[in-house]
Amino acid sequence: MTTKGMNVDNIRFTPELRLINDTQIERIHGATMDVLERTGVQITHKRALEIMDGIGARVKGDRVRIPSYLVQNALATAPKRITLGNRYGQTAVTLGGRRSWFGPSLDCIYWQDPATNERTRFTSDHCRQAAKLAEVCENFTWAMVIGMADDHPPESADKVIIRRVFENCTKPFVFCCNNIESVKATYEMALLVQGGKEVFDTAPIVLHYSEPISPLVYYDPAVEKIIYCSENRIPLINFPAPQCSGTAPSTLAGNIVQGSAESLSGLVLHQAVNPGAPFIYGAFTTIMNMRTSIFSYGAPELSIMVGALAQMAQYYGLSFFGTAGCTDAKFADPQAASEAMLQTLTSAYIGSGLVHDCAAWIDHGSTVSPAYMVMVNEILSNVRVMMEGLEVSQETLAVDLIDKVGPGGNYLREKHTLRNFKKIFYSDLWDRSCMENWVDGGSRSFDERLRDKTLACLAKETPALPDEVIREFDKMEATWTTDPKFKTF
Repeated sequence: MTTKGMNVDNIRFTPELRLINDTQIERIHGATMDVLERTGVQITHKRALEIMDGIGARVKGDRVRIPSYLVQNALATAPKRITLGNRYGQTAVTLGGRRSWFGPSLDCIYWQDPATNERTRFTSDHCRQAAKLAEVCENFTWAMVIGMADDHPPESADKVIIRRVFENCTKPFVFCCNNIESVKATYEMALLVQGGKEVFDTAPIVLHYSEPISPLVYYDPAVEKIIYCSENRIPLINFPAPQCSGTAPSTLAGNIVQGSAESLSGLVLHQAVNPGAPFIYGAFTTIMNMRTSIFSYGAPELSIMVGALAQMAQYYGLSFFGTAGCTDAKFADPQAASEAMLQTLTSAYIGSGLVHDCAAWIDHGSTVSPAYMVMVNEILSNVRVMMEGLEVSQETLAVDLIDKVGPGGNYLREKHTLRNFKKIFYSDLWDRSCMENWVDGGSRSFDERLRDKTLACLAKETPALPDEVIREFDKMEATWTTDPKFKTF
């Protein structure tokens, strides 16, 4: 058979992976509904109890049992697609379907210096540097902060961190914060940066991250934030963190069921407050390492459970908050690289929506490593090549060219080569030279190349906010703390 004279269309297949089949999905769904109906969740927030009682949940004291039809009603009103925007109101991320969007977490307890590997307490200036890296690393489409800064008091640290991201990164980001007042302050900053509510509602730059407490508990401040986000259409991620053998069953399926029930219970309340408000489903499902008791970020079981939950999100028609690219390693070393590659490639193959903790956190979520961010950004370039798959077209099959060059020829001077060779990914971090050339180039180790590239990325400038926005931020920050030591305005 020959292709000569045939009209060969451009054909491209995106690789896919499934960790659970249709029968398993149905059983997990059924078990999730059983947990919500038989066990329910604990809620003490008075208004939330009234709302849940009003829509038909069985409320007895602080126990709320949720019939499956209420879950189905909430799934019917929750949006199937969610668009996120950048500083300028332009679409940056579109959630829904099977695509993955990777983003780093920018703040934590400790910071690992990219030049010396020294670990120090995390400060707001470290967040400024991490936000710049998130901006310049092309494979990160969004970012996340959890509100930690050792140089500011707890009452204002979360808001200061959020300000640092607004100032140094144009991309959308997820935020965690102390209380409802911090959510309101973040929303005010977002409206200021994007130029008003109309732009924000079309393509919001911030999403709020909320956590039920595993197993099956909602504390009042989290409920207040869920209600406020729903009322104001701030995209909400309802994301428990059940840990096998600790706060969830030791079996992977049991952890998935509990995590799914915890996330969906929040969906029911969220949609009852404002049907159609943007909601994102998921759970940070991993194991308790029974040797150390840590909440493991690098365990392969994490990827299995998160992947299964991504398929459940696709089954429910909900946007998903995934997890990948984090590690239990202490440095950006071979362990970190192998854990990041497994997690990110698995997430991409399954289609895991907004994939968080990617590329910054090491040492089971205790330390931000700029070098690790840069390394995972490079890993994601490889993942991107894999996800692009193999293009089959008249151009790529190159039958006429093969016939022209013939046996014993070469393709170096061909126009076809000039058109196509730059489509191949060439890394400036992975060394693919021969030994002699590597020695002639200074015998630079991977650690040295990674350090130099990280420092070069940190030296790049990022787009600044307008002066009038900075002045408004200054006024806002002056109201965030009563501690005179931190009153800078």
